Parts: sequence; C-alpha cells; structure tokens
Amino acid sequence: MPNAAAKPCRHTGCGVLVRDGTGYCEKHKTDRNIGKFADEHRGSRQSRGYGAEWEQTRKRILRRDKGLCQPCLKNGKPRPARQVDHKIPKFEGGTDDDENLQSICTTCHTAKTAEEARRGRAG
Repeated sequence: MPNAAAKPCRHTGCGVLVRDGTGYCEKHKTDRNIGKFADEHRGSRQSRGYGAEWEQTRKRILRRDKGLCQPCLKNGKPRPARQVDHKIPKFEGGTDDDENLQSICTTCHTAKTAEEARRGRAG
C-alpha cells in the first residue's frame, strides 16, 4: 500500500513532514490524545461500565444518602456529596450493588482512590 501524501505535523509550529497518515511526527505522537475523554489504557467510561445505567444508579444513591458524604458523616462532619463510590473497589471484588455504594465528597473520594491505588501498586 502506498504511503500517504506528506503533510506537515499537526503540532503547532512543527514543520516535519509526516507520511504515515497519523498527522503527527514521532516527537509529537502523544498529541493525538489531547482533547480525548477516553483513557488509552483504561478505555472510555462507558466501556468500564459507567454509562447511562450508572448515571441512574448514581442519582439513586445520592438520593438515598440525602446528598451527604458518608465518610464525612461518620466523622460527625456532614458535607455535600457529588460523587458515588464503591466501598469495596471493583478491583478488590466489589460490586455495583447498592450496599457497596456510598455518596462521597470529592476530597474523600480523592483520598480514598489514592489509598486504593497505593494498595494496588503494593500488590
């Protein structure tokens, strides 16, 4: 198959001619992902199970928990929640059952996710 016609790299200010059809030279190949929502390694949120059905579940759990962060509430400091989290992460065997879901604020969710990532790396 013949090579594509040479075109300048799409990276602003780069004039390297590209013939492979990607639009980017070797130095700027990573620019292809700028502006894309899907994580190249994890896939899109829909492919990971967080599509329309999850949005309905999320709304239901936030209503059930009266929009309050459950970890903060346990510590006697009620704060508004905007997210829903798996108490037991899916990678550790958790499910999408309502009993395993909780409303959570961004601060608590970020801390909990960081701890889960640390455990995952530790192995």
